[in-house]
Amino acid sequence: MKTKHYFHFTIGPVQGFVAQARRTRDFWAGSFLLSWLSGVAMQASIDQGATIMFPAKNDHYLDWLTGRKKGGSGQPRQGSIPNRFKAQIDSDFKTEQVTKSVQTAWKALADQVYKNDIEDALIKGGISSDETKKIWERQIENFWEISWAIAESKADSSILDERKNWRSHMPPPEPGVKCMMMDGWQELSATPTPHSKGLSSFWDAVRGNGQKGMLSDLYDGESLCAMSFIKRRFVRYFNELKDIKMPGGWALHGWKLAPGIPSVSYLAAVHWLEEVMRKAQNGSNVEGLLSKFNKQAYELTRERGEWDTEIKCIQDLVKSQKAKEWSSHDGNVFFPAVLENKRLYPDLDKARAVVNVLKQLSKAVELPEATPFYAVLMMDGDRLGKHMGDVDKQESISTALDKFTRAVPGIVYDHNGFLIYAGGDDVLAILPMEDALKCALQIKNKYDACFRETNVPTSLSGAVEYAHINMPLTSVLFDAHDLLDTIAKERTGRNALAVRVWKPGGTALQWAQPWEVVVDTANKRTIALENLVDVFRHADEDDPCFSSKFFYKIRERFDLLNPEQPDLDPILQFDQRVDLMAMAYINSGKTRETGGKQKTVDEVKKKITPLITQCTPHYRDGDGTLHAGNCLAADGALLVRFLSQKGVAR
Repeated sequence: MKTKHYFHFTIGPVQGFVAQARRTRDFWAGSFLLSWLSGVAMQASIDQGATIMFPAKNDHYLDWLTGRKKGGSGQPRQGSIPNRFKAQIDSDFKTEQVTKSVQTAWKALADQVYKNDIEDALIKGGISSDETKKIWERQIENFWEISWAIAESKADSSILDERKNWRSHMPPPEPGVKCMMMDGWQELSATPTPHSKGLSSFWDAVRGNGQKGMLSDLYDGESLCAMSFIKRRFVRYFNELKDIKMPGGWALHGWKLAPGIPSVSYLAAVHWLEEVMRKAQNGSNVEGLLSKFNKQAYELTRERGEWDTEIKCIQDLVKSQKAKEWSSHDGNVFFPAVLENKRLYPDLDKARAVVNVLKQLSKAVELPEATPFYAVLMMDGDRLGKHMGDVDKQESISTALDKFTRAVPGIVYDHNGFLIYAGGDDVLAILPMEDALKCALQIKNKYDACFRETNVPTSLSGAVEYAHINMPLTSVLFDAHDLLDTIAKERTGRNALAVRVWKPGGTALQWAQPWEVVVDTANKRTIALENLVDVFRHADEDDPCFSSKFFYKIRERFDLLNPEQPDLDPILQFDQRVDLMAMAYINSGKTRETGGKQKTVDEVKKKITPLITQCTPHYRDGDGTLHAGNCLAADGALLVRFLSQKGVAR
């Protein structure tokens, strides 16, 4: 009888590969590739008779990976397999077969990209490929950090973390000009200085190689390392991975991947575009203006960068070739400030023509300019790792997480977003700013439902970053991790939601509350903050409710109501704060005649009360008890104003 052991596997670096991104596509590609390679390792283990214990084995994904499923629809598009797993193995299990399978798969994909995009371009351009080939092979062979450990006990869950502490992976030094996406890695031209002619000649040859999608995949002036270049281009060749022989005898297959990954600027403009398209299809003069915009935008860019992008609210309106063309432009063309960037659009006359018709469109549909803000949503389970150490809970946790992971893509799509990753208890998505909070709540509710019958006390915390399209995406992603871990989990006590707003000048505001405060008490499927946003957004000029004047002075008013030190007793109790702020609200503008002052005050207090609740920081202690802070924080009110104005001050 063979002795049973337990194989723990992980692959990285996660942050060094996934989070270093210049575009949404880079972000998605890093997550997809890491998940794919983890799937390869999982299949290489199964091929030796291993039983996957955690996470739950994703048969649908592995069927595509091994070619058991081909053609049709349903191809995996998002990373859904975590970068670590645990399997039960026999004593004759060969760990080197797993690591070699990962390297074989990675090299097969890299070879496809190099041959089609680099090698042919250099031959056509008469450029020597010797040094580039050396850089490519060095980076491809030495990038991945693969760690594994074998435990004798099923309950030993720390052995892999102990193994990773050895730090046996040491990549060779990287000389020369560095990659513009991934810090520290040499770009592929092998030129010694960033301003040498050879650098531009090399990348001009690659960009002009005539391969499909190259002009939109590689911006003019970009220089990348091997890993970054693969992130940009692998989607064009992933389907060409067919019957790749793997150690152990099984065959690896790729599948067709849609290249349409929405840019952050496109996601920011989605609801503006939706409204314009809706009015154009209703037979107004907007159709003529939109067709004019479509023509001039194409003349400027010579491409339709979002042709393959699928965002629900836009897809619902695409019923013709004309509508498809309307919806297919790169998101930058919806923003006059971006169109005036000479580096992006050197033909100023064509750019200004697009700006002019864009302004005409906004006027015709009676809409302000599209908001330049989008949202990054990051969510993570609370204290689930602690429960995974209990072998009696592992199966029920794996089952619950599998249900949760399968449900998340549909939730994100229904909220007009794009899912980057959903695996285990982690979720990462990018959405229009208008949909992020609703999406976060529905994902949280689904997580709770999946764990309801497991008797595992876990919850889901979330972080929403509202970021301006000019903010570096990598910075936003790194900050989202801090917002989730430090603010939502540590400071607010888990089972919480934290929000930050990033403007070009830096952080504008930060707000966090436990989910019990976030969710509206009268309707558990709505968010209290968004109900306040609706009140402010629909207030007319005669109603001082949440007027700009009221918000403008709210920080200094709160300072007067707060004790000198946060740990001191509050100067006023909650009801007294509401009364005082209600009077300040009334005095901030012209009050309607509503049948007497007392009735007006009562109406105002109904609106002020939930605002004061959202401006009172709450936190959960170590025992899970909810506490209200002694100070009022103006950022709650300022977030209401930000969301109601969609980030554009008026």
